[in-house]
Amino acid sequence: MAQKPSIPKGTRDFSPVEMAKRNYIFNTIKDVYALYGFQQIETPAMENLSTLMGKYGEEGDKLLFKILNSGDFLHGMTPDEVANTSTLKLASKFCEKGLRYDLTVPFARFVVQHREELALPFKRYQIQPVWRADRPQKGRYREFYQCDADVVGSESLLNEVELMQIVDTVFSRFGVRVCIKINNRKILTGIAEMIGQADKIVDITVAIDKLDKIGLDAVNAELAEDGIPQDAIEKLQPIIKLSGTNAEKLATMKEVLKDSEIGIKGIEECEFILGKLEALGLNNAIELDLTLARGLNYYTGAIFEVKALDVQIGSITGGGRYDNLTGIFGMPGLSGVGISFGADRIFDVLNQLDLYPTEAVNATQILFVNFGEAEADFCLPVLAKLRAAGVRAEIYPDSAKMKKQMSYANAKGIPFVAIVGENEMAEGKINLKNMTTGEQCMVTPDEILEKL
Repeated sequence: MAQKPSIPKGTRDFSPVEMAKRNYIFNTIKDVYALYGFQQIETPAMENLSTLMGKYGEEGDKLLFKILNSGDFLHGMTPDEVANTSTLKLASKFCEKGLRYDLTVPFARFVVQHREELALPFKRYQIQPVWRADRPQKGRYREFYQCDADVVGSESLLNEVELMQIVDTVFSRFGVRVCIKINNRKILTGIAEMIGQADKIVDITVAIDKLDKIGLDAVNAELAEDGIPQDAIEKLQPIIKLSGTNAEKLATMKEVLKDSEIGIKGIEECEFILGKLEALGLNNAIELDLTLARGLNYYTGAIFEVKALDVQIGSITGGGRYDNLTGIFGMPGLSGVGISFGADRIFDVLNQLDLYPTEAVNATQILFVNFGEAEADFCLPVLAKLRAAGVRAEIYPDSAKMKKQMSYANAKGIPFVAIVGENEMAEGKINLKNMTTGEQCMVTPDEILEKL
């Protein structure tokens, strides 16, 4: 008996309906990126391991999918060497390439490799799958898509302003209410200075970034475990609990961080971004959140995170400013800022809120029933005319029983069925059935477009 086929753990098949929904998400994001002058690039699924290794830390290196060299990858090694060489060393000999772990490092490589061809500032977007050899669990996959947009080669805060407009526009088009949270790593550095723990900035930011997930008591316990003195933890509490309007929070933090040059610089950057966005008037709320830290330590300025208001789910978009994206490839000093939409989580949000437009999910708009060769000959020119007008139309390929053809239309969610038999042909008309209401009407081939 043949073994039942399967797919690797942590990967998924997508049905036609799921693909229609995903394409709606991708196309919406692409359209908005293009509105703001971003250009699309793609990079290979596999990169040289020398490009990827050492860019994500020790844990990240372990999660890279490595690709065996083609041909005789054991060539030149004795059985004894194979048996007594560590796994990591073997991998370095057998594998010269790996699947990309994210879109950021390949983008940095792209910028350095194509620097002479690029006009700076370079505004790029990229929507492609990435792979991580992680332990699969709910909401975590080994293969998933990222939807990134970055501006490199400009330090202007207008880039941050426009990225927040993009976020607002995308979620407005989806019909999803969100809160855009903003903070600045310079403010966090200033806070660490203010409590006398400047050397513990990473531990502090990693801990307070978990506030939403584990609560204040657990955050304080983690800070203590990381060696932060109790008096410093006490000084943090008013900042972590700070409430009020964005202007009130900024005014308070100006006083708290008045002796921190870097902290005041971060406040000024937030004031600029928030002031411009307030003048523009967003559809969604934007909130200064001093507990927002984001896990990636390469952010150096503004940081962003987006939360859905009507669904319990984690961050659905994030990003921030970084000062040295290309430095890992020997081209230092190129500042950038970017965002990434979480397509898989957005997919779940739109499903839960039932916000997919019908036309985005239903592929075929009208099915022509097939009663035989003569009837099909009558329908084919009408089909051609509808398709030329942009209507998604099909004819059932076999002259099967009516019940079977109607079941096919129902299974595909086709909203209209065109029925043409001897009587309809004699009158030169089509019997158009609305599959939602059950209503039927006789129309000419010219009138069918209006009805649809």
